[in-house]
Amino acid sequence: MELKNFNEDKNIIEEVAKGSIAEELEIEPGDILLSINDTPVRDIIDYKYLVSDDYIVVAIEKKDGDIWEFEIEKDFDEELGFVFTNPLIDKAKSCRNKCIFCFIDQLPPNMRETLYFKDDDSRLSFLQGNFITLTNMSDEEIDRIISYRLSPINVSVHTTNPELRVKMLNNKNAGKVYEILKRFKDAKLEVNCQIVLVPGINDGSELDRTLSDLSKLYPTIESVAVVPVGITKYREKLQELKPYTKESANDLLDFISDKQEYFLEKLDTRFVFASDEFFASIKRELPKYDEYEGFPQLENGVGLMKSFEDEVIKELKLIKSTINSKKRYILATGTLAYDFMNRIKDKILEKFNGLELIVIPIVNKFFGETITVSGLITGQDLVAQLKGYDNVDGIIVPRTMMKRDEEIFLDNLTIEEVSKALDIPVISSKVEGKNLIDIIKN
Repeated sequence: MELKNFNEDKNIIEEVAKGSIAEELEIEPGDILLSINDTPVRDIIDYKYLVSDDYIVVAIEKKDGDIWEFEIEKDFDEELGFVFTNPLIDKAKSCRNKCIFCFIDQLPPNMRETLYFKDDDSRLSFLQGNFITLTNMSDEEIDRIISYRLSPINVSVHTTNPELRVKMLNNKNAGKVYEILKRFKDAKLEVNCQIVLVPGINDGSELDRTLSDLSKLYPTIESVAVVPVGITKYREKLQELKPYTKESANDLLDFISDKQEYFLEKLDTRFVFASDEFFASIKRELPKYDEYEGFPQLENGVGLMKSFEDEVIKELKLIKSTINSKKRYILATGTLAYDFMNRIKDKILEKFNGLELIVIPIVNKFFGETITVSGLITGQDLVAQLKGYDNVDGIIVPRTMMKRDEEIFLDNLTIEEVSKALDIPVISSKVEGKNLIDIIKN
């Protein structure tokens, strides 16, 4: 049987997992996946769907041009052991929106090229948890999500008012989001939603409307995160936006609390959750651990502080006797989390004798002082503000300051370069209690 190479230069197998089906079949790096069950594999979503059956026919083009065809019986959802050159198999799709609050439009020049790429790709939502707007997708792609039953899908909604959403995203297709979400409900998919709140634009009565609309799609929509707009100092020629003040942030949290009580009675879930940034910015006490209901939007900064604090406490309880330590560490953080990290420091010091921890809030000079979160601190701000410290065994920074898969800061400085500039080892810690305590112990 002659098979066409549907994918030309795509679908190149970079690695074969040891002990896998692929290794047993003598499939090698450099081979090309042509099809599964005579169906071309356009991307990783096709691959994940087609490979899930317990009986499949796989066509492979070898490096010498020969076509090998395998009939494979396996467990349902068992992987074949392929690692592709590009984890998406083809390029990620860029966003055609021009959102009034887009953070990428507020970046300074001369940063690494990948930071200026706006993705709005359903595959990245499925694979990495990225939020998508659903505006840059064809009807065929929406149908594919439904037919493949891809879940969970993370959707940036912002508002369910069609006219307002068109204006906020500057995309004529943006007003269709609620109709698409209703189709997801009919298909019984799992969806998490995000609302970036812009004062005076999609808060107040508009937010009330949006939450009311989305709650009608529960349990397909499992949770809604509300996060504040981020405003850098680089907004030349962009629409003027206002940041949240202490008063407006406090009013917003009161509103969210009232809505949670309402939804808890009506849906048996709080449904909507405010990000930690709202609480920390006005020094308001975080909700209790159980009130986050399993932390469905942790990656969105909802409950990250409470989860981290709980993990630290649990790790410290495992230390049965006080540990003697002569170490001296700096805990570098954004200004937003300064008070919180001081509380964490105090808890840690109860279990360590002689240990010194210095919490340093790094002011964001790079993006502007309105940016207060740790995840947007650059290497050059760390160097500038930590110069002069001596007799320090290490500077511990949260891993969120760096790229997902590489220890490099937003301004292209590597962790090694920052360490060398400060003449102090810089140590990245996951935002996990165990990782931080292990670093301090060891």
